[in-house]
Amino acid sequence: MKRLFIALFWILSLPVFAQHTADTMTEASDSEAFKPGEMILHHIGDSHEWHWFSTDNDHFTTYLPVIAYQPGKGVEVFSSKHLAEGETYNGLKLEHEHLVAEDGSKVYDFSLTKNAFALLLSSVLMLILFISVGNGFKKRHGQAPRGLQSFFEPIIIFIRDEVAKKSIGPKYEKYMPYLLTVFFFIWFNNLLGLTPGAANLTGNIAVTFTLAAMTLLITLFSSNKNYWAHIFATPGVPKPLLIIMIPVELIGVVVKPFSLMVRLFANMTAGHIVTLSFISLIFIFRSLAISPASLAFGLFINILELLVAILQAYIFTLLTAMYIGGAVEEHHHDEADYQMEGDHIAPTAAH
Repeated sequence: MKRLFIALFWILSLPVFAQHTADTMTEASDSEAFKPGEMILHHIGDSHEWHWFSTDNDHFTTYLPVIAYQPGKGVEVFSSKHLAEGETYNGLKLEHEHLVAEDGSKVYDFSLTKNAFALLLSSVLMLILFISVGNGFKKRHGQAPRGLQSFFEPIIIFIRDEVAKKSIGPKYEKYMPYLLTVFFFIWFNNLLGLTPGAANLTGNIAVTFTLAAMTLLITLFSSNKNYWAHIFATPGVPKPLLIIMIPVELIGVVVKPFSLMVRLFANMTAGHIVTLSFISLIFIFRSLAISPASLAFGLFINILELLVAILQAYIFTLLTAMYIGGAVEEHHHDEADYQMEGDHIAPTAAH
């Protein structure tokens, strides 16, 4: 039944997605040839307005607040509707969704854009859901879970037992709030990004950079002397080689969270690009004959993205836990460093 509902959802929603794409193409065709690259970048990028869908007579768009600061002029707050269709308002205009001044002066843009608004919405959704789950756990402590609790509790237990405990060890409880927050934040926003007209939040490099930076800071501030000893005095490495090894190890500290940032950004963005590319084939060839194959492939990619959505959340959380585990791991003696003394195992003289 769940699979049936998922299939019906995408069968019904993908044509809406295609219609949303068609609106863009129709507008573009009035003045110039259809450019799939520009259309795709427009859909996966951030914007100062939230376009939901269009009809023959009207566009359903939410115009978001523009908050601009110009040195010497102060702060201005107004609706992005004033900047729609390339218009200028109080000397400000949008160029490829970047707020600029007509006179070339500096502008600091603090606007509540589509991605920022989606971030607030997903945060509120998570608060409502998990406050409900937490209250249910308190009321039915020791009893069988019900409702939302029955859905989320196995996932939470899985993250605790299979990710946190195995990767971090005895100190795992301290990091559970962050790991659970990261996992559900990425998963929820991955799923929300797959719905027609939604924001591509986890496909925004600034969002994935922030998540990766938080992982890096938590790892560094949790690290012990053993972690830094492996970087600046790598065991088993001759001292002359440390001149090479120390920079390599320090680069590795930064590269690990950088890989988290790029992996999440690239995978989620690629899914949207492939789906839109298949839909674009209809308008590139200007024929309805290709639409069944185009929509079928687009539907397949969308269903695949459901798996990718939770997989990317799991990978990000698992690697985060592994990095933290490596930073808090205590020093363990190797078997070669010990010798048998009667019925006891004692450290060698080297220790």
